[in-house]
Amino acid sequence: MGKRISLAAAAALVLTGLGCASYLPEREMPDSVVPAAGQNWTDEQRSWFHHTSQGTKLMPYAWFLALEQPFLSWPSAAPPFASPAYMARFGFLPSPRSAINPDGLPVGFARDEFGVQEGSEEPEVVVGLTCAACHTGQIEYGRRAVRIEGGPSMADVGAFQDQIGVALFLTYGSEPRFARFAQSVLARNGQPNTEETRAALHRRLGLALDRGRTEAGLADRRRLYPVTEGFGRLDALGRGANFVFATLPNMPNNLAVADAPVSYPGLWDAPWFDWVQYNGAIRQPMGRNVAEAMGVRAIVKPTGGPAEPIHRSSVRVQNIYDMETMLAGPAPGLGLRAPAWPEDLLGPIDRAAAERGRVQFAQLCAGCHQPWDPAAQGAGIPRITMVPLDRIGTDPRAAMNFVNRTATLPNGRRVSAAQGLQEATTDVINAFYDANNVPERGSWVDAAGNVRPGRLEMNGNRPNEWRAPAAYRARPLNGIWATAPYLHNGAVPNLYQMLLPAERRDAVFHVGSRQFDPRNVGFVAAESRGTFRFDTSLPGNSNRGHEFRNGPLGNGTIGPELSDQQRRDIVEYLKTL
Repeated sequence: MGKRISLAAAAALVLTGLGCASYLPEREMPDSVVPAAGQNWTDEQRSWFHHTSQGTKLMPYAWFLALEQPFLSWPSAAPPFASPAYMARFGFLPSPRSAINPDGLPVGFARDEFGVQEGSEEPEVVVGLTCAACHTGQIEYGRRAVRIEGGPSMADVGAFQDQIGVALFLTYGSEPRFARFAQSVLARNGQPNTEETRAALHRRLGLALDRGRTEAGLADRRRLYPVTEGFGRLDALGRGANFVFATLPNMPNNLAVADAPVSYPGLWDAPWFDWVQYNGAIRQPMGRNVAEAMGVRAIVKPTGGPAEPIHRSSVRVQNIYDMETMLAGPAPGLGLRAPAWPEDLLGPIDRAAAERGRVQFAQLCAGCHQPWDPAAQGAGIPRITMVPLDRIGTDPRAAMNFVNRTATLPNGRRVSAAQGLQEATTDVINAFYDANNVPERGSWVDAAGNVRPGRLEMNGNRPNEWRAPAAYRARPLNGIWATAPYLHNGAVPNLYQMLLPAERRDAVFHVGSRQFDPRNVGFVAAESRGTFRFDTSLPGNSNRGHEFRNGPLGNGTIGPELSDQQRRDIVEYLKTL
């Protein structure tokens, strides 16, 4: 089965902390978890969103279930990597077994079938991440919890990927660990457990590790990801562009430093926005969602000869359209809605204070954050204000990295990141439409016999337009209470501190706890076992900007300094949205 590394070498890898997230907590599960009120989704819709594939491939499904946790202290087999308790350490939320989730994987993991695997005529069953992995939140107060559909998760995707790599490495290098792995994988795939099948599996595992080591080596040598993201953050545009421009076409010269992590945003109402992403970069829902699938490892064929299906991909375009439709609903307010403040859990809203806060908000905030009640009759489409960097004054890296990035396409053209991603996503979308004879208008019937709308409707009746403004968007603030921490990069722990001058905000705080602070409105930010230390002095982590202080407006000052009572009143009002 090939040359093995020694168990001592594997131990050295783990003990030296290579790829190891030492801050991962042991999480205590709440006694009860209930859906947030007012979100307008059924249990069936929630489960479908949590576990429906968008076409990404993390690894073969049987591998994921067979993989053991990357610890060497167990006398025999370590517990399964996919166990709910271990996955919770990365911030993933547990989910019950069901027809769509037969093995009880966490929220955000989907089983799917891709193509035909080597040496078999059967499709390869894989596991991949879904939108829900980063866009399903949970707040806890004592031993009770509220699940927030479409809310930002507390997932640490970077740490998860690191530990997957360590676990695969240990499996490859340890005879007994690999024997257990092979027995499980081969049995699940219906293959005999022979020397030949074990050797073939070991070769596949080695190739996967080689690819991972190559990527990791390039990232390390070029210091591509110098800012640790921690819980609830990811440099999605930076990492996604590296995968699309460099990894997929094997063009490492297109790699760029991704040092601008952003918080996972809430999804409610987003399908109705005219531009999405924190920097307002993308106009079309389909283009945005296909880019996200490509960025988290959907398989795409970016090059080839005239007779080959260039741009064919594993992206589940139909599922992506169905997800967006379920999020949007047929009209504003009829899809996923913002969650209502849970007064039975977090305490009643002070209505008199909230009314005073409403007046303050109208004077100080509504010019950018347009009030919008999607459930109101005639709500219309929300206006998304783009605020220039020199006015808002928040950390500019996320916006400016995208403004300045360029890439060379496989055809040799040099383009901006916006133009390159616009072309890549358009090609993938159109390849699907062409392969399935999807008309521009009208309808078509998919392989399952479902009647589907034409290209224009699936594209949200918008062109796939990308841009790169030096600005950040100001969205309506309904449900803002459920989206801590704040600013695009998550550098402010609670809503109260969003109303302070920057020097009075926490310069260092900890993320990872789901325990909620209802007074200041955010997660408890004190250090506790396993939390991640957020240092606002690091590049990409600045907590300045969006400040209320006396002095001229601009350069981060957006209004006059407030009294403590005014801040408390505005926070109370924001609970009502």
